[in-house]
Amino acid sequence: MRGNPDNLRQAARRKSAAATTRAEQGLHELIRTGQPITFRGLAQTAGVSLDFLYRTPQIRERVEQLRSQQRTTPLVPPEHAQDHPSSVIRTLTAQLAELRRRHRDEVNTLKHALETAHGENLELRRRLGDRHPSRTTETH
Repeated sequence: MRGNPDNLRQAARRKSAAATTRAEQGLHELIRTGQPITFRGLAQTAGVSLDFLYRTPQIRERVEQLRSQQRTTPLVPPEHAQDHPSSVIRTLTAQLAELRRRHRDEVNTLKHALETAHGENLELRRRLGDRHPSRTTETH
């Protein structure tokens, strides 16, 4: 085997620790600025891959926890809403816009996850195909 396996393992640990630190800092930034907590948003903010976020259990759990808290928190605090019809309309319009944006973000995240899964599926099928050369497509 070429290289020093211990050095490679240490380098991988350092790289993972640095990415974890960036992800935690990214979460703090999203919370501080009041942005929605999404995997895609965190990946962009922290400069880490979506794959890393999904495969790191502590971060994944934290994102899911924060995301569920955001969903249960009212979008507009009740003391800001007044009984005046125009303010109610503005409040509801703002809430609707926020829900649409969140929905769009969620759909985009799910689309990306589906694309990734399809790619992994294709790669696995190709690998399995390489292992079984006797299995070929039928010719007529």
